[in-house]
Amino acid sequence: QVQLVESGGGLVQPGGSLRLSCAASGSILSINAMGWYRQAPGKQRELVAGITSGGSVNYADSVKGRFTISRANAENTVYLQMNSLKPEDTAVYYCNADLTAQRMGIPRRYVELWGQGTLVTVSS
Repeated sequence: QVQLVESGGGLVQPGGSLRLSCAASGSILSINAMGWYRQAPGKQRELVAGITSGGSVNYADSVKGRFTISRANAENTVYLQMNSLKPEDTAVYYCNADLTAQRMGIPRRYVELWGQGTLVTVSS
């Protein structure tokens, strides 16, 4: 079964840091891009950061200079280092991937694969 498993969320004080991890598991053949989205209560899900297989990255304006996305290609894992956290960063953070995996011996592309989400709460 192909899936994304996130970890690293929790409660942190304003100004603190957290590191989220997302590992893709299953018979992964290739990963085109991975990213992090978040959804705060009462708001729509938004892109936080993304990274392509070539290493190109993009960030939401609200997190530029504070968050860093990176990948460990050999481990099919993406990280989100979050520094200088603010209360408005409070949300459920979801990992997303565009990847190809082997399913029943046949390559299959998963364009919008999502993790289960991990809660980040920034509060004093």
